[in-house]
Amino acid sequence: MATCDECGRHENLPYRCSRCGGTFCSEHRLPENHECPGLSSWNDPSGVFESSFDDSVSTKSGRASSLLGSLTGTGGPLGYFRGNMAYAFLALMWVTFALEWAVILGMQAGIFPRGTFSAVFTLSSSHPLFVWTWVTSVFSHSPVSFYHIVGNSIVLYFFGPLVERYIGSRKFAALFVVAGMAAGLAHIGSSFVLTPGIPTSVLGASGAVFAILGVLTVLNPSLRIYLYFLIPIPLWLFTLAFAAISVVFFLEPSTAASAGQGNVAHFAHLVGLVIGLAYGQRVNGKRNVPNQMSLGGSRRGGGGRF
Repeated sequence: MATCDECGRHENLPYRCSRCGGTFCSEHRLPENHECPGLSSWNDPSGVFESSFDDSVSTKSGRASSLLGSLTGTGGPLGYFRGNMAYAFLALMWVTFALEWAVILGMQAGIFPRGTFSAVFTLSSSHPLFVWTWVTSVFSHSPVSFYHIVGNSIVLYFFGPLVERYIGSRKFAALFVVAGMAAGLAHIGSSFVLTPGIPTSVLGASGAVFAILGVLTVLNPSLRIYLYFLIPIPLWLFTLAFAAISVVFFLEPSTAASAGQGNVAHFAHLVGLVIGLAYGQRVNGKRNVPNQMSLGGSRRGGGGRF
């Protein structure tokens, strides 16, 4: 017995969508009945409306499209990433975390020169034109704070799929990377203005994660989540509390330091959240999102408590 990803109804003989890979009941098995993300890229793949008119014009682009489809389609080596970019990014974060430790150990052993870690993984005011760090810093996390990557992983695991299935995998990937880069660059830019001459650096997916949180807050502010898996609170209150804490800690660094948050890029959190709230306003109203996140929920319902 399986659960329909659209309505949550238990189904003895479920249908699996070949476009998005979801499981549905007989009522929602058709792509148009479950708002399948694959509808936007349908483009008549079976050639139902095929015409032989001037095939030479589109042969090259058709081959490229066919190759891409074979790689990312159902059964393709990259098929998992379609509809699962949140989990792909989650895995990439942990792979990057392992690589960070490999570089650290390599530096200690003299294999890599000093400064390799910073040059590869951190966005720093000392080398802001190391463009690759704009991206690598989004997926990197502090190697001395296991809570850093665990906290971001929890939010991405539970909230990321909800936003991805609402806006689509491509837009989700763009939102995550762009918001993460913008948040990091904003943090570096603020240091140039507020503390000129004092080098600063940033790494972590917090800006991107806060963008996801902002989008979901706009889409369904009353979404009930479970803080520490026990305390039920609405999502808007959770987001407001984090935003307020980030504002206070950004304006009062001494307060942040006394709370053990002195080395946290609070301004990056705020920038990511603002990006998410703005983007959420832009896409709001296209479809409904769940009212509660509960452990063991349907595929479209989120799948866990936070």
